[in-house]
Amino acid sequence: MSTMKIKKGDMVKVIAGKDKDKEGKVIAVDMKNGKVLVEGVNMLTKHTKPSAANQNGGIVHQEGLIDISNVMYIHKGTATRVGFKMDGDKKVRFAKSTGDVID
Repeated sequence: MSTMKIKKGDMVKVIAGKDKDKEGKVIAVDMKNGKVLVEGVNMLTKHTKPSAANQNGGIVHQEGLIDISNVMYIHKGTATRVGFKMDGDKKVRFAKSTGDVID
């Protein structure tokens, strides 16, 4: 499988779906299914039974997975596409709008 253009810890903007134009930090990346978990986006309501960890149970709000094609990387406050290039003998990500190396 190829390398993902979005990584854990990146700031991203949602470009499609019910949470369009929201921004957040990537919590987790599911490389197998091509999905990401973004902070404060695609909030789901989960009903939990009482357990040892949660004595009362009740309603829990948590983030749901969103397809990686529905988010864009944010570089210097604007959403941009991400590409790869060789920097010497190392493969690095870069912002296509400015050409700046991301990491």
